[in-house]
Amino acid sequence: MRGEADKLKHKAKNFLRTLGACGAGSATPSHAKRMDAQTKQNLLERRKARSLLKTVINVGHKFLVLLVRWLSRTIYGEHGKRMPPITNLILMESATSLATKIRTRKLTSVEVTQAFIDRCREVNPLLNCVVDERFEAALKDAERADKLIASGTMTVEQLEREKPFLGVPISTKDCIRVEGLLHTSGIWNRRNIRGDKDARAMELMRRAGAIPFALTNVSECCMWWESVNTIHGRSRNPYDANRIVGGSSGGEGCIQAAAASPFGLGSDIGGSIRMPAFFNGIFGHKPTKFVVSNEGQYPVALSEEQNSFLGIGPMCRYATDLKPMLRIIADENAPKLRLDEPVDLKQVKFFYQINDGGAHLVSPVDLDIRDAMEKVMAHFRATVKAEVKKVYLDKLRKSAPMWLANMKTPSKVGFDSQLANLEGAINPWLELAKWPLRMSNHTLIGILTALTERGGVKYGSAEYHHYVQQKQELVSEFRDMLGENGVFIYPTHPTVAPYHNEPLIRALNFSYTAIINVLGLPATAVPLGLGREGLPVGLQVVAGVNQDRLCLAVACELERAFGGWVAPEVKA
Repeated sequence: MRGEADKLKHKAKNFLRTLGACGAGSATPSHAKRMDAQTKQNLLERRKARSLLKTVINVGHKFLVLLVRWLSRTIYGEHGKRMPPITNLILMESATSLATKIRTRKLTSVEVTQAFIDRCREVNPLLNCVVDERFEAALKDAERADKLIASGTMTVEQLEREKPFLGVPISTKDCIRVEGLLHTSGIWNRRNIRGDKDARAMELMRRAGAIPFALTNVSECCMWWESVNTIHGRSRNPYDANRIVGGSSGGEGCIQAAAASPFGLGSDIGGSIRMPAFFNGIFGHKPTKFVVSNEGQYPVALSEEQNSFLGIGPMCRYATDLKPMLRIIADENAPKLRLDEPVDLKQVKFFYQINDGGAHLVSPVDLDIRDAMEKVMAHFRATVKAEVKKVYLDKLRKSAPMWLANMKTPSKVGFDSQLANLEGAINPWLELAKWPLRMSNHTLIGILTALTERGGVKYGSAEYHHYVQQKQELVSEFRDMLGENGVFIYPTHPTVAPYHNEPLIRALNFSYTAIINVLGLPATAVPLGLGREGLPVGLQVVAGVNQDRLCLAVACELERAFGGWVAPEVKA
């Protein structure tokens, strides 16, 4: 009887199997093998289809890039206007040198400040880098600095220690608050907002004797790598006015490259210090995460993660100005950086990677940039006698999606709300319809960002957690590689400054800088002269957490070996 029951049970199972009602675990071994083979085949076919689609998109994108470059050259011409020559040698001095000459009474603060004011007025009609100023107030501050020095109430040594930049004019971008100046961040709804007090970093620079005198242009909401907005317009590269200055600290990079400001402050959440520094051929340093206060910077970070990406840092023409500036704005965190600890470059381990490994929709690295990097590494091998190693970090291919995913927050505040200054939200579809008619108060890229930013990876999704895990793994790889005496040399950007509007079809090129923000590491953009097109080339030097002094030491060595900032023509 039991045998009959087992037979009936077996027949029932077989019948159910034919209907697909039984689980995979009930399948016969041969049937399971056939199913596994079919699944693998389906996965393989899907991967091939995705790979083919990516290839088609990449080929199409390359064609589009070539087409837009041809159109740009046709419209703009091969070369645009350059900045006017320098006629006052004061403009050629570093901020540190100017401070020394002012406190030792070889120059007055008034004549230094006036020289840079005159230069701003000379270059701004062409470059459009200055969007607000306090020239008269700055000259009065300069008079007070000169009177303090003349009074003798403080010795030269005291002035150097307590007010190291006394009497030196300083500029900053239009998102770092300066008392009395515009504080728009390139957002139309903020066009009439002015700073009620200095941002913390500017407060510290002012306490050190620096005199704020000019405010510089940014991209809309400081979230694009060309500095253009509907309040102040577009800034132009001092080496070729047909090219971009970068963003969002683009006006700041431009004013310094044009010798219209001795030094300044920028901010960086995805490369906003380093890209403008690279495109304009100056130095720019993104500090280790959380070292410099972001108080007074707008837009504000919406999460602790975003705050770790964002950093205010120094921008200057001479590498020697980086360390004293960083010491001042790091404030109570300065001891963590051990900035006065000597760096023996022979003991530093140099790692480098020529490109990101071929990321999707990211431009290949220019030949000029690759050549410059190889020369730098040859210098450290042959001249410095340091340990140099070429590496390949595969995860760098995913830099853009990693940054985009890790920027996501649980906040309901979208880019459409940011563009409305958090007073409601814009209707991006309506603004897109108005834009061709020149009726929108927003840039095309601002509108497109508002349309697309809610898409892609969702906060908390499986894909989000995948990229968070990828970030954590890459953090570990860098920590193991760099230790406390290693630096990583990497392109700041894959191409020299493109023509205006070209970033629209090269959007993901910012990933070379953005990935360093994800990692929270310090990085210095270092200029290495001009390339074949007469435009600045350079690289970025990355170090471990709180090892900023290594970046700065390498920057000083590269300035000595390769020349650094290329000054405009001098007719003095």
